[in-house]
Amino acid sequence: MLDPDPSFRPVSRWEGYPRLEDLGLIGDGATAALVGLDGSIPWLCLPHFDSEPLLCGLLDHQHGGHFALTVEDLREARQYYKPDTAVLVTELRGPTGLVEITDALTLRAGADLSDDAGASRAELVRSAVVLDGTARLQAELLPRGGAQTRVLASGLEVRASLRPDLRLHLRSNRPLSGLRTVHELEQGDRLHLTLSWGRVHRHHRFDPEAVLRDTAEAWRRWMRGFSYGGPQEPLVRRAAITLKLCDDWINGSMVAAPTSSLPAPIGGVRNWDYRYAWIRDAAFTVFALRRVGFDGEADAFLGWVLDAFENSRQPRIMYTLRGDPVPEEIQDTGLEGYRRSAPVRWGNGAADQRQHDIYGEVLDCADQWLHAGGDLQPALWSGLAELAETAASAWRRPDQGIWEVRSEGRVFTYSAGMCQVALDRATAIGERLNLPGPITTWRATAGKLRRLILERSWDEDSQCLSEHLDGGGGLDASLLALPLRKVVPADHPRMRATTAAIAERLSAGDGLLYRYLHDQSPDGLPGDEGAFLLCSFWLVDNLALQGHIEQAEHLYTSLCGRASPLGLLPEQIDPATGAFMGNFPQAFSHIGIIASGVTLARARAGDTA
Repeated sequence: MLDPDPSFRPVSRWEGYPRLEDLGLIGDGATAALVGLDGSIPWLCLPHFDSEPLLCGLLDHQHGGHFALTVEDLREARQYYKPDTAVLVTELRGPTGLVEITDALTLRAGADLSDDAGASRAELVRSAVVLDGTARLQAELLPRGGAQTRVLASGLEVRASLRPDLRLHLRSNRPLSGLRTVHELEQGDRLHLTLSWGRVHRHHRFDPEAVLRDTAEAWRRWMRGFSYGGPQEPLVRRAAITLKLCDDWINGSMVAAPTSSLPAPIGGVRNWDYRYAWIRDAAFTVFALRRVGFDGEADAFLGWVLDAFENSRQPRIMYTLRGDPVPEEIQDTGLEGYRRSAPVRWGNGAADQRQHDIYGEVLDCADQWLHAGGDLQPALWSGLAELAETAASAWRRPDQGIWEVRSEGRVFTYSAGMCQVALDRATAIGERLNLPGPITTWRATAGKLRRLILERSWDEDSQCLSEHLDGGGGLDASLLALPLRKVVPADHPRMRATTAAIAERLSAGDGLLYRYLHDQSPDGLPGDEGAFLLCSFWLVDNLALQGHIEQAEHLYTSLCGRASPLGLLPEQIDPATGAFMGNFPQAFSHIGIIASGVTLARARAGDTA
């Protein structure tokens, strides 16, 4: 669970691989890095989230590369964030002393993170100081595939063998004879390391401590917009920062997670590249951020998604961060995978799938944005109206659904529900602003579709709604999202029965839920998976909306307690061990922290709107 002042603990690895729970996230709105409890950075893609990784030791500890900065004979360590920032502190205790390392992907002085603009300095700063005793610090920058260096007056020019497109420069306040150095330090001594790329800073003033202060202050300025008065407030604050770290600040898009191919489960083949912008995930993210005071991200996302739709000439379920088609999915046989869980994948084969929920995601986001005072230009309404028209018939056609099954498509209840959302929100926007369009038809179709969902997806034998609109198929936890999007009332008898059925039949124990059962809902892939955290947060919301507030609060507290000491969550949890599984950190899970916290606060206040 989140601990702002954690205890020291031993650093454990599984045959060279860190536990996901022992990794911290830093970022600058253009890319992100993971920092281990031992001071090593095993993950960094440059210059963007979805670029080929410079460091990916997380996917092959021997050949993937890392940027290590650690104490010889490390005994124990702890990590924490500077309050309300993405500046990470790692303390390492060796046999003779204690060292503090401060890491950040740095931001420009005075940067406004609420602005739709880039703030990255295109540099990673690692600043170490000996707090007590003496220490022998080992520093090693090892890009995947190796690198060549050239000594310059200002440091080292680094040419990564597999990334000749990158201009890398490594600077330090101490002599660097190569990419691997050892430094004997005493109490109070400092070692600064700065890795820069793009517009190289080698001729600029070298002041890492000032840059770290500027970066922390930029994060704190953004967090002054945070507004929340519910349970688990410190974790909700951290979740907001984590979601902002998944945001591409220049383009307005958002990654589902900043990593690729972390398996769920270990040894399985369900290893996917999540470093792209899913329409669904991004819409969920801006919805969550809006609920705690951050409106600008929704503005940027709406502009990005409509531009992306226009450029691709038809809506896609995901795009690169710049709005281009996602690369074809390939397997990287040169990496063994996290904990030997091959294959490692780049690109995503689900990019060309049909998923009808995206129409509702975009129109729901637009409706919320307009309620908050957003300005609707004619071109924007034209694009939104076209999505509503598409949704009016799309729900009848099979798709791959929210879970992106790699089996034959079906008419999924959740997808039909989100088409209903598209029509309902288009109707509301059109009526409120007196806009042109077939408003009356949209309203009638939305009402008809709501009735069809309650009638045709009802499985009389199972006494609950089913995953498919024809009443066939198994039970699906995505049905818990229907009341949250106002498709059906949470207290409707059939929704109450479905909630109870999901809580019982999809239970993985201790409040955890499976998305679906693979023997009842084949998805075209071998093996099982872990418990999907977002589904349990949806259960919290339904329980609260149905009046079971104490039960909902108990479940919410239990789920929040599963966060790492840094307040981070993965996509999935191993029900047998509680270990983290899947890509990490996962935006969906942090969305759940925020959304369920807001729902509980409103329920306690008697507001169920």
